[in-house]
Amino acid sequence: MVKHQPLQVYERQLCLSCITGIYGCRWKRYQRSHDDTTKWELLWSLILLFTFCLLLVWFYFWWEAHNDYNEFNWFLYNRSGEWSDGTVPILATTAAGFTYIAFLMVLALCHIALGQQLNLHWLHKVLCQMSGPFLHIGALAAVTALSWIVAGQVARAEKTLFQVVVVLLYLSVLLGLYVVPLYITSPCIMDPDNLKPRPDVIGHQGAPMLAPENTLWSFQRALQMNVTGLEADVAISTDGVPFLMHDLTLRRTTDVGTFFPDRRMDEASHFNWTDLQQLNAGRWFLKDDPFWTVHTLATRERELIAKQSVCSLEQLLKLASYHNATVVFRLRRPSPEHPCYHSWINDTLNAVQQSGVPQSLVMWTPDEHRAQVRQLAPGLIQTSVEKRSPQSLQKDGISRLLLRYNQANFSETHINLTLYTVNEPWLYSVLWCSGVSSVSSEAPHILQKVPYPIWLMSPSEYCLMWVSADLISFAVVIGIFIFQKYRTSGMRSYNPEQIMLSAAVRRSSPDINVMKEKLIFSEVGNGVGSADEQYGDNGYNYYTNQGASQ
Repeated sequence: MVKHQPLQVYERQLCLSCITGIYGCRWKRYQRSHDDTTKWELLWSLILLFTFCLLLVWFYFWWEAHNDYNEFNWFLYNRSGEWSDGTVPILATTAAGFTYIAFLMVLALCHIALGQQLNLHWLHKVLCQMSGPFLHIGALAAVTALSWIVAGQVARAEKTLFQVVVVLLYLSVLLGLYVVPLYITSPCIMDPDNLKPRPDVIGHQGAPMLAPENTLWSFQRALQMNVTGLEADVAISTDGVPFLMHDLTLRRTTDVGTFFPDRRMDEASHFNWTDLQQLNAGRWFLKDDPFWTVHTLATRERELIAKQSVCSLEQLLKLASYHNATVVFRLRRPSPEHPCYHSWINDTLNAVQQSGVPQSLVMWTPDEHRAQVRQLAPGLIQTSVEKRSPQSLQKDGISRLLLRYNQANFSETHINLTLYTVNEPWLYSVLWCSGVSSVSSEAPHILQKVPYPIWLMSPSEYCLMWVSADLISFAVVIGIFIFQKYRTSGMRSYNPEQIMLSAAVRRSSPDINVMKEKLIFSEVGNGVGSADEQYGDNGYNYYTNQGASQ
């Protein structure tokens, strides 16, 4: 006797088709499976998770390093000899990779939530292998959100051991996140009454985002932003004139290739002051637009920039003296074959004295012949650019340190700290809370808009926020586990095929009735009997979804 199964009506599942199709190229219904995921596919899921965590850390690193993008570009320039923004391709590639991996992670989580077998397509596996060298453990930032999937898996599991292991593992990670704030310290978690005065801002190379670096107009723009000091890089010409130049050569910031095409690769200190005065030091800024700010400049300002020339140290000191601004400069010693190799300290000191600037406004950084300099100019602010012991600083009469911001030790408050290069408001706020007296910045126009730390929280407020977040998270996790347990408790005794067929048969649509009639007449015509008789032999009514009474 042939028994005919009732016709099943399948609804279109566009969302499920897209999820399984994009993740594993399984667009057809018959290609999907509710079977357990193979160990090989689980391995690929772990690789995907580790890649996501590493890209998250990598993306966070580059986002937090925004303050140092300009220094990174200078590093690339010194290596390649061409000025370009090297952070753009890195950020674009990182953002694209992070978005792609995050999208695959969302698809994988959807597979788990829907009970579908994980089967990553080979194309995604190849792309994951390309990012394999960057694998590392990242931060678990979405543990509370993942409790929905974890609770669902635990509720559907039949083995008690599996449930206990998963719950203990999840709770251990959750508990770890809850107690992490005990080990977190931040300068901005403090009593607002103990906040020190706003750090002074020193214009590093003037305002190089608004004007060509180390030019008079750049320093004038910085003074317009209410900076308290100016910082520059100093080299010595062959005739003993200290001038401002950051690079070893002139080819990036001047038109040396126009006047001296055969000497464009020569060091800047191998030119005399007469030759240097012929060069233009502003047009490159309008042409290259290194900080994408040229379009914001007025016509008159562009004309002034186009006329800028190489600036001497004496010109800078006179400008600073007029505005009563502090000057700090890094002096680069010329090469041994240079005429001023032995007299570079005296030449610089003579320029300071001839400018007429008060010695109390000049921060002297060279360590060479410091004792001699202190005798000839006792009023200079002795400054060190190296991290040294307090005893060494006191011995050399050094009263200030000029360090990179990540080298500072804020426990030593007996000496004034000037940290460079600080361009971001968040970093400026952290250093403010740390008690730093001054910072050197390439973006004084941005720091000018920070009248107060971006965030400042008292310890009691932080404790309240921490405890509240933990309690809310714990309540949400417990609620999700209870709901998942309740939701799945009544589904274990049902057959999924019976549920689908019952739902299809109960639909009062003309198509269902027509298919039922065709099935009945087909069986009667074959001499088999009615469908009710045949199915009644099994003690189960497939149309009513009820068993025969005993």
